[in-house]
Order: sequence, then structure tokens, then C-alpha cells
Amino acid sequence: MSIEHWWLKLKPSTRKWLIENNGDAVPPEVVTEITQVGGPIPSDAWWVGQTGLSGFYFSDEAVDWIEAVGNGEAPEVP
Repeated sequence: MSIEHWWLKLKPSTRKWLIENNGDAVPPEVVTEITQVGGPIPSDAWWVGQTGLSGFYFSDEAVDWIEAVGNGEAPEVP
């Protein structure tokens, strides 16, 4: 499921955290919430960035999308 489909299903506090910490590693509890509302995270989705020892990251395109949403814009999906 793509970010624009699961974004509004996240708790408002989670969306707020993602906007305020955009570009940072996503905490495991937030990744869990994303999978609960959107299903498994496909490795080839446009919004998926790197996953490593420091955690999960959104792609640059997803960071831009979240920034636009945080600015009250209606971003297009790449």
C-alpha cells in the first residue's frame, strides 16, 4: 500500500511525529503502526528508503511528500 493510502490511517500523533522528525530514522513502534494500517512494507515501494542498524528511513521522495503534507499542500505521488 502506498503512503497516500495509509497516511490518514495513522494516529494524529504519529503523523505529527513524522512531520516534525522528517528524514530521521523511523522508530520501530511507528514502523509497526504503518504495517498495522497499511500492510507489509514492500521493499520496492517508492516511499521506502534504507533500512539498517540505525532503523528504517523513508526515501528522499517520501521525505519531500511528508514535508509537503506538513506544509498543508496536496503533493502528488511520484
